[in-house]
Order: sequence, then structure tokens, then C-alpha cells
Amino acid sequence: MHAITYETPKSLDEAVKLLAAHGEKARPLSGGTDLLIQLRAGTRRPDFVVDIKRIPELTRISFSLQHGLRLGAAVPCIEIHENGDMRKYYPGLTEAAHLIGSLQIQSRASVGGNLCNGSPAADTTPALIALGAQARVVGPKGERMVPVEGFCLAPGRTVLQPGELLVEFQIPAPERHCADAYLRFIPRNEMDIAVVGVGAALTLDMSDDRVVEARIGLGAVGPTPIFAAEASKSLIGKTLDAAAIDNAARLAIAASSPIDDMRGTAEYRRHVVGVLTRRVLAKAAERARQSDQR
Repeated sequence: MHAITYETPKSLDEAVKLLAAHGEKARPLSGGTDLLIQLRAGTRRPDFVVDIKRIPELTRISFSLQHGLRLGAAVPCIEIHENGDMRKYYPGLTEAAHLIGSLQIQSRASVGGNLCNGSPAADTTPALIALGAQARVVGPKGERMVPVEGFCLAPGRTVLQPGELLVEFQIPAPERHCADAYLRFIPRNEMDIAVVGVGAALTLDMSDDRVVEARIGLGAVGPTPIFAAEASKSLIGKTLDAAAIDNAARLAIAASSPIDDMRGTAEYRRHVVGVLTRRVLAKAAERARQSDQR
């Protein structure tokens, strides 16, 4: 039997010191919906588990139209779905958080844990990419900000170094006529893993339905989640008509690099990328036209 020391720091400084002291032998515990399975399977064998759920900075949702959103890395997904500001101002991210497992899982799982697990198929990561989210990382050498699209390096690998901890996400407040959306395709039931996931955020000029800002994030179609930069750029300055959406979908397909596996072929996944990109852009645009946040 492998012995594990369980630590429950109450402050960020204490958590960083524990993680730094034990390095690769320590793992932070947020909701535990991934880590506990890995411990049981023996794919991870840390000597120290550092429970971060009692640290205030990691368990808060703070929003204002002046400063935007600060979402703690350990906030349970169910709290995101039940938060009025999240549903109003960030509906796409809220939708993605509400798709993670069952309600019981959502009461434990967190957006931070979803990202740090390093899965290419994580639901909330494309939604975060679409919103231009920045991850605040704190470690023994200080803190740094990492764009979410650059956080994952390979399946199961992230930019986090020994002793570092993801503290929160910082997301700008939406402008007027700005909205996001997230859609995924799954083959069987609501608790399955995404075959393809697409998130999008749009800001529209309502005088001529022209796109001012656009970001598209893709999941489950590459070794890491993808920011479809060319697809996003293609929309800016364009009237959001069928031709512009079709072109963005084509470029999103080009940005993907899926593989064949038991949940779908690469060819099928590329097709679904196009379908979901069209749908999620239309959904985000409909919300943006109805939105007047400021």
C-alpha cells in the first residue's frame, strides 16, 4: 500500500511552500474527480496531496463590469452554473461547466482542475479560450499570467512547474453586444467525453452586424485544446452572414488535427468541427444581438 500525506493549507503562501518543498512528489487536490481516479488506477503516485479547497483566492467568483471576472481555480462547476453573473455575462463558459459529468460530479469538479488535467477533450477549456481567459499561476519564483490556449503542452502535460499552482482565471468583462457560446458532440449520453467541442465569443457592431472581435476555441481535435486564430481573424470586420460563417468553419477545420480513436475517425471529427463552428457562431451572434450589458 502506498502511503500519502494529506495536507490542508489555509493560505496561498502555505500551499506554495508545501508544493515547492515536495516538488514532483506532491499534487494539488481541487475537486479530485480526476486525481482520485488516477490514484486508484496507479497512474499517479504522489507522496503528498495538497487540498487547496480551503484557500479563499481559489474558491471565489468575483465579477464587475469595471474589472471583469476572477474565477477561482477550485470553484465547483455547480457554483458556476448557479451564479447569476456567470449565466448572464458568460453563458458559454457556464454551459461548458454544466456539461462536466453528473450533478454530483459538478459539485466537486472545477474549471481549474479541468484545465490542469491536461485533457484535449476538456469541455471548459475551449470556452475559456474563446473568452481570452488568462490563468494566474503562483509558485516559489513568484506569479505569472498564462493565456489558456498556451497552458496545455501535450495530453496530460501543462506549463505548471514543480511547486506552481493555478490560482484563478482572469477574464475581461463583456462589451456591449458581446456574448459567448459552447457546443459539443457526444455519441451516447450527457456524461460522455466530447468527440468535438467548440467555443466561440463574438462582439458585434449592431449598426451593420459587423464583427468587431471574435475568438474560437476547439477541443478534442488535437493533442491540446486549440485557439483557431485564422478562423477567428477571418470574421473581424466582416458582416456575419452565411458566407463569413462558412469560411470561418472551413478555417477551423484546417486548424484541427484530430486522430482516429474509438469515439470517432479523424475525418468525421473534421466534419463535426465545421458543423459545430457554424452552430456555435450563430448561437453566440444571437446572444450578442440581444445583449446590451453596459
